[in-house]
Amino acid sequence: MQKTINSLLKGTSRSFYLTLKALPSKVRSQIGLGYLLARISDTIADSIRGSALQRLEALEHYNDRIQNRRNTLPSLANLAKLQHNPAEAELLEKAATPVAYLEEFSNTDQQFIRRVLDIIISGQTLDIQRFSNANFNSIVSLNKEEELNDYTYRVAGCVGEFWTQISLNHLFEVHAAKEAQLFENAVLFGKALQLINILRDLPEDLRSGRCYIPSTVLAEHNLKPKDLLRQESMVYFQPIYNSYLKKTVDYFNAAAAYIDMLPYSQFRMRGACTLPVILGLKTVNLLQNQNVLNHENRIKVSRPDVKLIMRQTALALPSRKRTQKLISVYRDA
Repeated sequence: MQKTINSLLKGTSRSFYLTLKALPSKVRSQIGLGYLLARISDTIADSIRGSALQRLEALEHYNDRIQNRRNTLPSLANLAKLQHNPAEAELLEKAATPVAYLEEFSNTDQQFIRRVLDIIISGQTLDIQRFSNANFNSIVSLNKEEELNDYTYRVAGCVGEFWTQISLNHLFEVHAAKEAQLFENAVLFGKALQLINILRDLPEDLRSGRCYIPSTVLAEHNLKPKDLLRQESMVYFQPIYNSYLKKTVDYFNAAAAYIDMLPYSQFRMRGACTLPVILGLKTVNLLQNQNVLNHENRIKVSRPDVKLIMRQTALALPSRKRTQKLISVYRDA
């Protein structure tokens, strides 16, 4: 079973697999399984060649199995056939293995994993319902800022909580006041990673009819979602875009504070958290210097830069000051 789990993780998580390998062994399996179960639900939700009803029913049935409200999984064979990515098709075909693996953990760990999956799937379900009729010619957008804040919590902020719950259960303890701050920063850490994805994927999402930039925010600058299909609109969109990039950096500052709050002895956990922060800040740098509305220009950190950042992170980790300095270099670039 463990061999299948590792194979599925490696095949479906190029960037997260790097983080996973850096995690302490006491929490690696729980966090890896949580990711894999969420990736299954995400693959179900993103199977846009399947009908909205089919995906919603499959998600509900899948979550019912995770939460032990059912004894069987939904049939995912038809959705597996719709996948362009062979690794995602295999993930759906072998979904029973990670679901069964959940039972191998303690009741407390199972509770944490089930809770985070319940929240994530609620966000994915809301996403399907919201965009069920969206397409290139009929773009649907979020309405208010509160909706974006809610969405980023459901699909990512709650993951920061999950990591922290698992870590406190297995790795270290902190006093109550510090624990409250740790959880607050953990939520913002997760939101940072989701918000950077939203900003980076904006052109692709728009062409699928989805706009995560709230319509009320766009209206303040006399913009409509369809205007963002034209790269020439960037001059008008720039102030909005800059404000979201700034919010992302603020969230990453909270993530840096989260890392600084981890006990010095948690070397591997600090490394696992530092890598995505620096990769995220590097992505912010790229987004600041290019027209994100140009859908022909896919913005992402290059493989050589990823390898460089991994080396820099490894060298900086023995010192808190060097770690914070490295984060500052990418934040202030």
